[in-house]
Amino acid sequence: MNGLIVHQVGPGVAVQDLGRPGFLAKGLTRGGASDLRAVHEGAALLKQSPALAVLEMAGTGGTFEATVPLRIALTGAAMSATIDGENAVWDASHHMPAGSKLVIGPCREGTFGYLHVGGGLATEPLLGARATHQSVGLGGLVSKGQTLPIGKDTGRGVGMTLPRDGRFSGGDVRVVPSMQTEDFDNNIRTRFAKTEFRRDPRANRQGIRLDSDGEGFSNPKQLGVVSEVIVPGDIQITGDGTPFVLMAECQTTGGYPRIGTVLPCDLPRVAQAAAGAVLRFAFVNLDNGAAIQARADAEEATLGRRVTPLIRDPHAMQDLLSYQLVGGVVSATHSPFEEG
Repeated sequence: MNGLIVHQVGPGVAVQDLGRPGFLAKGLTRGGASDLRAVHEGAALLKQSPALAVLEMAGTGGTFEATVPLRIALTGAAMSATIDGENAVWDASHHMPAGSKLVIGPCREGTFGYLHVGGGLATEPLLGARATHQSVGLGGLVSKGQTLPIGKDTGRGVGMTLPRDGRFSGGDVRVVPSMQTEDFDNNIRTRFAKTEFRRDPRANRQGIRLDSDGEGFSNPKQLGVVSEVIVPGDIQITGDGTPFVLMAECQTTGGYPRIGTVLPCDLPRVAQAAAGAVLRFAFVNLDNGAAIQARADAEEATLGRRVTPLIRDPHAMQDLLSYQLVGGVVSATHSPFEEG
């Protein structure tokens, strides 16, 4: 079987993809990768479909051996990585010879790193997807000794890279109004938007707790909220006034009031925030939110145009003549120290 042999693995490594749409009415959220942007980046680097399954690594990776020659890409939270002892650049694609070992260490920035392979991970589909959804028992964490099957790779080429963005260190997150936003007093909403939150260590693929200084954000009407449908990105306020951002494996219904909903294009910033990272939330109206999301979707669809070679080929450089290529050149037969 063509695949990746797992020799060592971290505690939060699982197969993921874009998730399972269409099951919300049956009590199953979409799930899928915590950072969907990283999935699309890997697909662009390998020039393949973003629907192919990848390996999501929370905090640290593991040691993996290729049974056949493979193309791989590394995206998401930057982790230390080597192939047979040689450093492997993050946000780039690489070749793994048969028998070579890829070692992925702990995160240097962010929370979720992703390993992509040419052809995708070919684990058994469940309900139309390969995404692991632990909270409902679909799939399970990757374990030592397992061999992950690989699909047929119809692409070619490695040694490509993508520019890295700033979503891995917290920052500004845009929020649209939710079902109960107007139930929060205006002064509470204003204070929420002015508060610098810290990502609490108590977080998982279901939700992320936010810490802040000062009083909480309790809603006077929260006892009258009826349990209703919720989605990833919703910001629930618990009884003690603490915000929780719901993530990929959140439940389908809930009774806590929601002060707003994070735009899907900004949810990876929340997912990738390391413990202690600062997050700030800015309210935008629905029309502006829809326009922002549409632009983000369009940019994501053209990621392939931003892929560049890790080492530029002079034959393909249209701006070659703009480079000064002889500076610092020395003669092999004449020494400047022998001059007069």
